[in-house]
Amino acid sequence: MKKVIVTGGNGFIGSNLVNFLLKKKYFVVNIDKNKYSKNSYLLRNIKSKNYKFYNLDINSNKILSILNKHKPNVIFNLAAETHVDRSIDSPKDFIHSNISGTFNILEQLRKYKNKIRFVHVSTDEVYGDLKKNESSDEKSPYRPSSPYSASKASADHLVKSYVRTFKIDAVISNCCNNFGPGQFPEKLIPTLIFNLLNNKPLPIYGKGLNSREWIYVEDHCKGLLKIYNKGKNGESYNIGTGLNINNLNLTKILLKVVKRKKIKLGHKVKIKFVQDRPGHDLRYSLNSKKINRLLKWKPEKKFMDGLSETFDWYYENTEFFNNFSKKKFFKRLGIKRLK
Repeated sequence: MKKVIVTGGNGFIGSNLVNFLLKKKYFVVNIDKNKYSKNSYLLRNIKSKNYKFYNLDINSNKILSILNKHKPNVIFNLAAETHVDRSIDSPKDFIHSNISGTFNILEQLRKYKNKIRFVHVSTDEVYGDLKKNESSDEKSPYRPSSPYSASKASADHLVKSYVRTFKIDAVISNCCNNFGPGQFPEKLIPTLIFNLLNNKPLPIYGKGLNSREWIYVEDHCKGLLKIYNKGKNGESYNIGTGLNINNLNLTKILLKVVKRKKIKLGHKVKIKFVQDRPGHDLRYSLNSKKINRLLKWKPEKKFMDGLSETFDWYYENTEFFNNFSKKKFFKRLGIKRLK
């Protein structure tokens, strides 16, 4: 049985990846320090003997002892601060987790004596803002705009430097916006669903014209497994769908999905344009032909099906939101530095 380590395994993508890998009969070691956005809700029913959890910061030197104990075949590095608005309020946290944390894992891998692959999970945001009809491939220059994307870009460069200098076996994925079950309710889609279910306005930054490419989280997990098994050492692989939707249109689509389910909405549920994020990139778009052609990966979930299933999950698991709303995690972030 192959063994894997997932860092950040209690996060949104991480917890979905943990469940996905367990179904694929991997032994999964989850390393997570359980910060504000971490919630083991998706992992609450795991009873498998093939699962082990460590409550640990990836900056810890104990990473090496876990490697020596479990002797994994691969590390999927998803431990990261990810919300752009939070990076504007507190850049230091992003430097600590996204850069220093990745550096520490790489240093522990240098000391580790067994063969292992490092799959570093990054983002399309490292490529920066794009004009209409432009897309970023793996050779596109990095032009990060926020403290978040700059921290991820820095980590990507660190990984590639360790491949060349220290002969670490590593690959990098750059994925577009994920959605699906269990996403922390500060991101767009879960925020909209929470407000829909609680008779609140639907907040849209600026004029709602910021456009993103969307992927269902399970398709991302399948892409990561492909990269681990077939990716070439030192290479980057974009994981995208080609489906680009601006925030205003996404909100309108979600409203249509909900109305088809004949769910009665409160009178306060309406689109509300709010102050834009400083430095907000207008558009991201990935060219994913490399992973399509070389690794034979393509997204399987249709966007409308995934959005419908995502809404159904939150509708049937309203207690998930209760874990956060009591802690005031729905307040607006990313604008206090402007005042």
